[in-house]
Amino acid sequence: MADGRVVDPSGAAVIHAKVTLMNSEDHVPISTVTSDSGSYHFQSITPALYSLTVEADGFARYQQTEINITRGRPEILDVRLQMESASQSVTVRVDELSLQQIPTVGKTETKLEDMPISVQIIGRDLMSAQGDVELKDAIRNSSGVVQGGSDGFGFGDRFQIRGLEARIYNDGFSDGDERNGIPHSLNGVERVEVLEGPGSSLFGSGPPGGTIDVVHFVPSPLLSYGGTFQSGSFGLFSGNGYITGPTIVHNLNYQLDGLAQHEDGFRSLGSADYELRPVLSWASRKNLFSFVADARELRATPDPAGLIYLNGQPITSVSREAKYSTPFSVGDQSLARVTLSDVWQARSNLTVTNRFSYMYRNLWILRNGDGGTVTGMVFSGRQLRKQHDLLSDFDYEAEPVWIFRTGRIRHTLLTGFEAQHQSVTANRATADLNNITNIFAPVVPETSTDGLVFLQDAKHSGFLDDLSANYFGLYATDQIDVTQRLKVRIGGRQDWWDTRLAPQVFVPGRILSGNALIEPPNVYTRDDSPFSWNAGAVYRILPGVSPFFGVARSNLVNFNSEATQNGVQAPESGLQYEAGVKVSALDNHLMFTAAGFDVKRNNVFTLVGDVPVFNDQKTQGGEANLQLLLGRRWNITANATGQHASLTDNPSNPAATGKRPVGVPQHIFNLWTTYDLKFAGIRGFRIGGGVTNRDRMYGDLLNTKFIPSFTTADAVLSYAVPRWNATFGVRNLADTRYFVAANGAGGFVGDARSVFGSLRWTFGSRHE
Repeated sequence: MADGRVVDPSGAAVIHAKVTLMNSEDHVPISTVTSDSGSYHFQSITPALYSLTVEADGFARYQQTEINITRGRPEILDVRLQMESASQSVTVRVDELSLQQIPTVGKTETKLEDMPISVQIIGRDLMSAQGDVELKDAIRNSSGVVQGGSDGFGFGDRFQIRGLEARIYNDGFSDGDERNGIPHSLNGVERVEVLEGPGSSLFGSGPPGGTIDVVHFVPSPLLSYGGTFQSGSFGLFSGNGYITGPTIVHNLNYQLDGLAQHEDGFRSLGSADYELRPVLSWASRKNLFSFVADARELRATPDPAGLIYLNGQPITSVSREAKYSTPFSVGDQSLARVTLSDVWQARSNLTVTNRFSYMYRNLWILRNGDGGTVTGMVFSGRQLRKQHDLLSDFDYEAEPVWIFRTGRIRHTLLTGFEAQHQSVTANRATADLNNITNIFAPVVPETSTDGLVFLQDAKHSGFLDDLSANYFGLYATDQIDVTQRLKVRIGGRQDWWDTRLAPQVFVPGRILSGNALIEPPNVYTRDDSPFSWNAGAVYRILPGVSPFFGVARSNLVNFNSEATQNGVQAPESGLQYEAGVKVSALDNHLMFTAAGFDVKRNNVFTLVGDVPVFNDQKTQGGEANLQLLLGRRWNITANATGQHASLTDNPSNPAATGKRPVGVPQHIFNLWTTYDLKFAGIRGFRIGGGVTNRDRMYGDLLNTKFIPSFTTADAVLSYAVPRWNATFGVRNLADTRYFVAANGAGGFVGDARSVFGSLRWTFGSRHE
C-alpha cells in the first residue's frame, strides 16, 4: 500500500495531478489522480522497487526512484511540486543526492548540474546514519572544510573552507563572524549546503572561503511527529522532538522542534544546549507566509591552552586530560531570533520574496588568553579574559526573480536589495594569572576570580566599545540557459558599508596608527563601497558529464570586536578562479564532482595569540567529492582536498611571508560507508564506518608551532524497522591522540574513544 498528498510550493493541495507508480522489474505502470484534498492512494501493490512520477499542469514534472515497497509496510510518499516557471523537472533519489537537486544557496532554483560553482549538500539521512548531533559532526562530509582553523577555543563553531574564512547562515540569514560565534545543533535541520568559494553577489559580505547554509524542515500539511534520544560517553544526554501538521485554519500549518542536550565533556569541558523553534506557514493562492522563532540557551567551556606547545608541538609526556586552562572558564550565550518571510507569485514569470530577520545575542566569556611562555618546567605569561558582548542584528531582503526569454535563450534573473544593521556593545578586561610551576604535572593555581585584578591597557586586552554598522546592497544574478547544454551564470553586487567604533573608556596604549590614540569622545568611522562580481559557465558534454569554469571577485567587511582592537579596518578583498567537472552516472548511482581553485585575498584578518594581524594570502589546490551506491546495499561517501596556502605579504612580521597561514592544512580526507545486511534472515541491519585524515596545522605566523596530522576512525551498527531506528556507535576507534585546532598557546584536544547509543522514532511524512 502507498499513499500521500501532493502540494504546491505554498503547501496548498494540487488537485487532479497524475500520479504514476512503475515497478522497476516488470516496468508496468499503475496510475491515479489526486483528490480535492491533494491526496492519492494505491491499495494492492506487489512488493518491489518502484519509481514515482507526478505530473500536473503548470508544475514541473517530479520523479522519485528507488522506492522499496515491502509487504505489510505502508509507504507515505508526500510530494511538493515546483512551479514550471521556476524550475525544471525534479528527480529525487533515496539514500543519495543527484545533480538534479536544487540547493537554496543558489537562490535561482537552479539544479546542481547547471551551476558553475562548487556546492555540496549533506542530507539528513547521512547525518543520522553517522549519529551526528552538531554541525561540526556533519561538516566533515564536504570537501575543503576544516574544523578549528585558528581560534578554535571550543565554545563556538569555527570553520575554514579552502584555507579561508567561512560564514554560517541559517536558512539564508547570516550568523555573523565566526570569532566568538555560535555553536550549531542539528535541531530541525533537513540538510546542510556548502557553497565553496566566495558567494559574491548572493551574500552580503562575500565570505571568502565559502558559505555554510543550515536548512531547516518546513511545516507539513500532514501530521507528523517523532524524536531522537541519544546517550554516550562523557555524560552525553541528548533528546530532541518535533511535531508538524495542519491547524484548524485552512492552509495554516505548524511545526515545533525542541532540543535538550547536556554533556560533561572530555577533559571536563562541559556543554549544554536548550532550544525551542516554533514555525508557522500560511498559504494563499499566490502567497506563502512564514514565521519562525528560534530561542537557544547555550553553555560551553573554552580551552584555548589545550595541551601547551613544548618544542614546537603539543606536549606529549602528560595525560590527554592534563589541564593548563582555567577550570571555571565559561563560554555561555543566550540567543533569540525571529524571521518573517513572504513568497509572492506575482505573475507566472515573477516571484517576489520579502524576508526579515532580527537576532539578539547575550554572550558571556571567561577564558584564558591565547598565549604564554614555557621556560624549563614553568608555564608563565598566563592571562584570563573577561568579556561580555551584547549583539543585535536586523536584516531585510527583497528579491524579485524574473523568468523571461531573449529569443531562444532562457533567463532566470534574481534581483535584490538588502539592508542590514548590526550593533555590538563589547566589554572586555584581562587579569594576570600565576604560573604553572611544573608543566609535566600541571596544577592550575586559580580556583575562582577572587583576588584577580582585571585591567584594560597595552598589556591587558580590554576596552568598552559601542560598535555599529549599516550595510546596504543592490545585487543581481542571471542564470542563462543558452542551450540545453550550455548554462552561463553572471552576477554583480554593489555594497555601501558604514562602520562605526565609539570607545566608551580610555585604554592606555590602545593606538589607532602611529601615535594616535583611540579614546572617547572620538568616534571612528569608515565608508566603503565595494563592488563584487562573479561569472561562470557549465557545458554538458555528455549526459551526466558537465565541466565548469568560474571566476569571482568578493569583499568581506573586517568589523567585529576582535578586528577593531586597533580601530576600524579596511575591508578584505579577493579574487578566485575555479574549474572542475560534475559527473552523474550509473543511473545516478554515482555522483562525482572535482574542482581546482586559485584564490588570492588581500587584507585578511587573522587573530594570532589574541593579537589582530592583517596579511595577504594565496591558496591553490584541488578537491573531489564522491557519492557511490553499489547495488542496493552499499553506499560510499568520500571527499579529499589538497591545497597549498601561503602568506604573500605580512606587514606586521615580514619574515612570515611565504609561510603557511595559521590553521590551514595541506591535505584533508574523509570517507564514510554503509552496508545493509541481514542477520538470521532478518533485514533492517546496517553497518557503517568512516575515516578522517587531516594534515598538520600551524599555530603561529612563522610556522614554529604546529599540531600534528592525524587519522581517526568511527563505526556504527543500526537496526531499522518502519518508523523506528536504533543505533550504536564508537568514535575514535583506535583512541588516537589528536588535535582539532592550532591555537596560539597550544592544541585544542580532540575527544578520546567514545561510545553512543541512539533511538529514533518517527510517524508521518517527515523522516529524520
